[in-house]
Order: sequence, then C-alpha cells, then structure tokens
Amino acid sequence: MAGFVGFHRLFVANRGEVAARIARTCDRLGVTPVFGVSEADADAPYVRDRESVVLGPARAASSYLDLERVVQAAKQARCTAVHPGWGFLAENPRFAALCEQHGLTFVGPPAHVMHLMGKKTPAKDAMREAGLTLIPGSDGVLADAAEARRVADEVGYPVLLKAESGGGGRGMRVARSPDEVAGAYQDASAEARAAFGDPRLYLEKLIEGGRHIEIQLLADRYGKAIHLGERDCTVQRNHQKLIEESPSPVLDTEERARTLDAAVRATESIGYVGAGTMEFLLDEDGVLRFMEMNTRLQVEHCVSEERSGIDLVEEQLRVAAGQPLRHLQDDVSLHGHAIECRINAEDPENGFRPTPGTLEVWEVPPLEGVRVDTHVAQGYVVPPHYDSLICKVIAYGDDRDQACDRMVAALKGLKVEGISTTAPMHVAILESKAFRESDYDTRAIPGWPA
Repeated sequence: MAGFVGFHRLFVANRGEVAARIARTCDRLGVTPVFGVSEADADAPYVRDRESVVLGPARAASSYLDLERVVQAAKQARCTAVHPGWGFLAENPRFAALCEQHGLTFVGPPAHVMHLMGKKTPAKDAMREAGLTLIPGSDGVLADAAEARRVADEVGYPVLLKAESGGGGRGMRVARSPDEVAGAYQDASAEARAAFGDPRLYLEKLIEGGRHIEIQLLADRYGKAIHLGERDCTVQRNHQKLIEESPSPVLDTEERARTLDAAVRATESIGYVGAGTMEFLLDEDGVLRFMEMNTRLQVEHCVSEERSGIDLVEEQLRVAAGQPLRHLQDDVSLHGHAIECRINAEDPENGFRPTPGTLEVWEVPPLEGVRVDTHVAQGYVVPPHYDSLICKVIAYGDDRDQACDRMVAALKGLKVEGISTTAPMHVAILESKAFRESDYDTRAIPGWPA
C-alpha cells in the first residue's frame, strides 16, 4: 500500500519506546519504517520482523548520534524521509540540514528555525515580539561578570545565570546575593564552554516554587499554527519530568487562554513547521512566563493526543510531506483529563540507581482508559547504555480524579520481575494528599521523601 502521507519508506533515527511509537503510526498509514539501530539494540523486540540497519556500536556517539552514519543508512535503505523522534539528533540543525542536502525530508522544523530557537537570546527576543511574557533578566548575552552584577541588582536576587547555547540544566548557576555573582558567572561560563563550546551567558530572575507548564503546538509550512492545549509537568526530579497531565489543575482560565493565543501567534511569526512545545514557568502571581521552545515532539505528547484525539506523529508526517494542517483551531476539541507516568528501570528506594537486566516477567493489565507505550517484552534485556525508560503509562478519565484512580490501578496491576522500577514511587505520588489537592511545585516531589 502506498504511503498516503507522501512517504513510502521512513527512516526512524531513534531507539526504544520512541522508535516503537513512530512505527505504530507508520503501520496504520501504510508507511514502511526502517529502524537505525545500534549493535546493542539489533535484537530488541521492537525491531523483530522489521527492516533495520545497524548504525554502529552501542555507544551512542558511534551510532545514534553519528550524523553521517544515520544519513548514509537512510539513503542505503531507500528511505525518502527521516523521523528523529525526541532526544539524540532531534534538535540538531546540522542534522536537519544534512538530511535536506542528501534529498531526505527531515520530519521537523527547518534547520534555520531550529538554530534560532536553540540560541536562547534570539528565541526570547522573538517570543517577546510576539507578545509572550518573559522572565525578567538581561536583554541579551552578558558582556562580563560586571554586567551580570548590574543586571542582577536591577531585577533583584536570587538570579540564575544560564548558558546561551545550553540545555539540560548544564551551564547554569544561582547567585543569591551580590557577592555570589562573580563566582557563579565564572563557574557557569566554564561549564558552558566545556559542554557546548560556547561560554556566553545570559541572566534571569530565579523564580522559585513555580509550576512547569508547556503548550503543544502544530504548524504547517503555509504559515498556519494551532495549539492542543497545555500540559502541567511540575512533578520533576533533578529537572527530569516524572508525571505530566492535561489540563493543568492550577492554571487560571483567563491566563490559559491569553497564553495559548500568544503561543500560536509566536509560532506563526517565526515560520515554525511541525510539532513543537513552548515551556513556561507559572509564577506566584499566576503569570505564565516563557522559558524556551523545544523544536521536536516531546516524550509526553501522548497526554495531548488522549485529550484531543489527534495522532501527533501522523500530523508531523503530513506536514513534512507538504500538506496543510488538517485541523483549524476551532476544530480542536479537548476533553477530559489525561495523566502520564514515566516508568524507568531504576530503584527509587536506592537513590534512583539504574537497574539494567532481564525482564523475567512483564505483564501489562488491560484496563479501560489506560494506554501503555513501550518497546519491551518479557525476556527483554534493559541495556545499560541508554535512558532507562521502559514504558509510559497514560490514563484518561472524565475528570482528574478518575484519571488518577485509573492510573493507580494500572500501576498496581503492572507485573515486572527481574529489575526494579519507579512504578511504586508513582503510586505513592498519585495517592498522596499533596498531589490530589495539587499542592506542590517544582521544588519537591509530592508524596515522596526529599
């Protein structure tokens, strides 16, 4: 069957649950997915009886992160498009440009837009011009520690020094008083140089105790964008999201509507194409302040899919094939409440120590309103080389309480033997009074010891 979205063969430049998720939509659309895999993943359940190309050794730098190898493999496999998933090369503008140079359609935004949003200061300027509210801070890149001190004195302490080309919490330092600015500047700049090859910094007022909110966006190449509502990702550990839900249980209706509209306008103004996410911090005054834009699909996109009924991978493929958005904003109807828990092969009782090994027992309960996205099966060996995610459990309900109850039932019914997982921690969170009453922020995990 010809791929009606415009592609017959799609190269999946990712692994694990990401690759399995993309393949599921491909199967439904009649598109043949071809997996790029490392030697460690060559016999994984999700590639059995599928077409795959071994990219290289287990080490990601020699396989999943090797731009030239991935492009060469896609061409040799006679694919016409590449889906990067999320993580690895998904936000690498060089990779997007390399794909286009070799006649491969990159399923994502244009390289120049990705580059713009990857640099924090130009991205913030673009969002400010589009009407989004920003966190107070420097107008751009800081010249030196003396300028950082001057700006910090203006916006008030504490402040956060951040890498201009950074991400993932690296190249960041907090200064809580004037005496700490010079040292924080030096440390953050050195770490940014080592991690990103760019020592430049900018400064923001540190907002402590906020809620992490993000907006799911879709845009086509004809200048049209829509949103699929917001997600609340406040439950985190070391800046890594643990639970996501939609809608946010604490966001004011007026602020939600104002920010959703502004996010769509901003997306259109920068010529964005494909699926993307804008991240915000909800401050103590109830104002959503723009932090950054992720130019890819997110791990937690499933939450928005469950509320909207829209397959985001399918929409990505259609947009990449040059089709206009199939949905106007008024056509998007968001219903009920959805929650996602990320289940990792980690021992939460032992400092979240990774627990690679063999899944001796793996059983997922079939429950109403519960979706499980995974790449594993009984007998699967969780490798030590990559992210330890083994599945995502998504529960949907008419309201938040029903979604929570269904999630708890699903997690308690999940049978896993051979490795430890974070499922018990998620149950403790979901059953806690703090979570049920939405009485928490980014500083602590509700229902779980610090």
